[in-house]
Amino acid sequence: MSIPSNGNGPLEGAVVAVAGAAGPAGRATLLRLAEAGATVVASDADAARLAEAVDAARYAHGGATVTGDTVDLLDLDAARAWADRTEKEFGRIDGLVHLVGGWRGSATFAETDLADWDLLEKLLIRTVQHTSLAFEGPLARSGNGRYLLISAAGASQPTAGNAAYAASKAAAEAWTLALADSFRKAGGEGAPPAAAAVLVVKALVHDAMRAERPNAKFAGFTDVKDLAEAITGVWEKPAQEVNGTRLWLTPQP
Repeated sequence: MSIPSNGNGPLEGAVVAVAGAAGPAGRATLLRLAEAGATVVASDADAARLAEAVDAARYAHGGATVTGDTVDLLDLDAARAWADRTEKEFGRIDGLVHLVGGWRGSATFAETDLADWDLLEKLLIRTVQHTSLAFEGPLARSGNGRYLLISAAGASQPTAGNAAYAASKAAAEAWTLALADSFRKAGGEGAPPAAAAVLVVKALVHDAMRAERPNAKFAGFTDVKDLAEAITGVWEKPAQEVNGTRLWLTPQP
């Protein structure tokens, strides 16, 4: 089964779920996916911010189907229920974009607070485990599904004060690449039925950050609009080329 299209956009007819959709990266992604013709199913734990993000995407692209669902992704059953509802309502799921984030750090390695690890393990690892387990089946059934994790360069080059954050991101990447191997094995001698990949940034920047710090250079940062463009572009390549890869949106260390 492949994504139906009537030629109005590269993702016309696709159904894409976005986890952690209420932040600046989520907003940009909802806008770009809607512009590309996708039906967008957004989730976040913050109901008010999610509603604002969904409304903004709908307003910017009249006629686009953009829905919001407040989901606790720390609950595997809730994640599975979200996937089940989405597939039942729209008949398919062609993508899960995982944007759930969070950061904690310290001035030095010795000052690392393990409470930061407790928080980041939930935000950056548990949510990935739950969305990947919930959406693996629907994405494989799509015929052109994509599971996309947004990660950080620090996972490959951790610094002293970022031990908890870097370790959490590295674990999330490993989990996502294990999902990719599952898709590879499901394809046997042929192409995988879906792809899992990691998009790597140094950090993200958006217009409000630039307005707050007009003299900052944000060297190596990825604009959230460019991230959204890269996300959408992943469907333009065959699953076999995408599956199990890291797409670097910042210079590789």
